[in-house]
Order: sequence, then C-alpha cells, then structure tokens
Amino acid sequence: MNWNEFEFFPVLGEKLTSENTLKLDFTAANHDLEEIDLADTSTFEKYVLGQLESAGKTYGIGGYLEKRAIYRRSEVFATSEADFRNIHLGIDIWTSAGVPVFVPFDGKVHSFQDNAGFGNYGPTIILEHMMEGKKLFTLYGHLFRSDLEKLKIGQEFKAGDLLCHIGPFPENGDWPAHLHFQLMWDLGENIGDYPGVAAEKDLDFYQGNCPNPDWILGFELSN
Repeated sequence: MNWNEFEFFPVLGEKLTSENTLKLDFTAANHDLEEIDLADTSTFEKYVLGQLESAGKTYGIGGYLEKRAIYRRSEVFATSEADFRNIHLGIDIWTSAGVPVFVPFDGKVHSFQDNAGFGNYGPTIILEHMMEGKKLFTLYGHLFRSDLEKLKIGQEFKAGDLLCHIGPFPENGDWPAHLHFQLMWDLGENIGDYPGVAAEKDLDFYQGNCPNPDWILGFELSN
C-alpha cells in the first residue's frame, strides 16, 4: 500500500516538525527516569514539560516499538514477569492538556469508552476508516471525559474535523498530558479499547497488526 498517495490532516492541527517537536526517550537509556518518581504524575508531568520548555518546543513525540522503562509505575502492565508489557505500540505526542485533536482522514466512530484506572487510557475513541478497500482503525487515548459525551457509534467525521482534546490527569488515566495515537488493521473483539503496549513474546503479532503511526503523523518522514 502506497501511503504517500494519501494526504492526512495534521492530528494536532499543525504539522509536527523539528521546529516545534522534540523526540523524547522513555527507555532505560534515559537515566533521568531513575531520578524522578514516575508514580507521582505531577512530578512526571513537570519533567516532560520541562524537557519541552528547555528545548523551546511545543510537542514531545516518540514511542513506536520503544521498549520503555516507565510502565512499572502501574500494575496495568505487569500481570506477571513473563507477560510484562513494556513495548509501546503507538506514538505519544506530549503537550499541554486541552490541545485539540483533529481527524486525519475521513472515518466514523467505531467505539469509545472511559478506560479508567491508574496507568490506563482513560477516555478513548476509536475511528474506523477505509483505505483502498481495507479497514484501518485509529485510536486516540488519554482524552477529556467530556469528549465522549456527544459521540455516537457510526458518527461520521471528515478530515480536519475536531474530534477531541488531550486530557488532564487524573481523568486521562493519570498520565502527564499527551495523546496516544495508534493504528490497527484488526480490532478483534475489542470495543473502545485495544492494547497500546505489548509483551516481547507477543510483539510479532502486534507489530504486524499495528503499523507505524508516523505514516499519518509524518514527523520522521519530514525530518
């Protein structure tokens, strides 16, 4: 499939470039993470926003297939050591709460729900799209609860329509404010939710089902 034939509306309303966006590292190679209390969301958010402010950037970005060191903050990811989920399947865009999120290309609401709980998605929307006759789903996590109030299953959106807003903690799953943006070919039986982090033993499946969201965001391709 030639993704370059498609023009996508910027998910945050403006293109993400090296001028406004900083790549962030949440792997064990980032030793800053050893010095902060990741379980304290306020402290975690001050760290993220401090990184952006120091670099003079509006957005932080990263995470696709990143083996992260931040997931031990929540039992959501640690059912057992063998099943510990620490490989991120989407791209995160870190910025201030309240930033609007727009639909990148025509689609309709597949499902939505508030995935409440510390470290979870919080309010989540999944859109269904058609691309060259094949379904593709986009997931938007860590939103405002109020963004879900007027949504309806099957509701249609055009590229560039306002969809939602990046939510604040704790209602966004108790994370520093950011958008989790993820692509899926197949949702299986999932409704309003889909794993955003995988265990290493399951990575082959999820990597095949969850293509790189940067094909839509375009940050890597333009820098």
